[in-house]
Amino acid sequence: MKKNNDTALLILRITIGLLMLLHGFGKLTGGLDFIKGMLSEMGIPAFVAYGVIVGEVIAPIAIIVGFRTRIASAIFAINALVAILMVHSSDIFKMGEHGGWAIELLGLYLFGAIALAFSGSGKYALSNSNKWD
Repeated sequence: MKKNNDTALLILRITIGLLMLLHGFGKLTGGLDFIKGMLSEMGIPAFVAYGVIVGEVIAPIAIIVGFRTRIASAIFAINALVAILMVHSSDIFKMGEHGGWAIELLGLYLFGAIALAFSGSGKYALSNSNKWD
């Protein structure tokens, strides 16, 4: 069977981007109060919570369409890392209820985004000639 890395990158981009975008839509419709509260407890200004919109809505859309995929994936990865550290830091070294890593979904987001940051978008993308694609 012939290898097709560009198709694999397209599948990865659509999957990772779409799944996170659904989280972002949840934040858009349900609000950011939970995140604002956590930030305030940490002494961080509540307006920083709007960064979640960048990490969970704008970056995933850019990843899906393949526009500046490397930079969007880096932003996405930072967003996933912050979510792990802020919300799930106590679960980093735990196993899940049914086996597996307790934060495996966030782990897949984080490492999938890192993979895309290194690989770029592939040829099936809105833009693929810039160093950030």
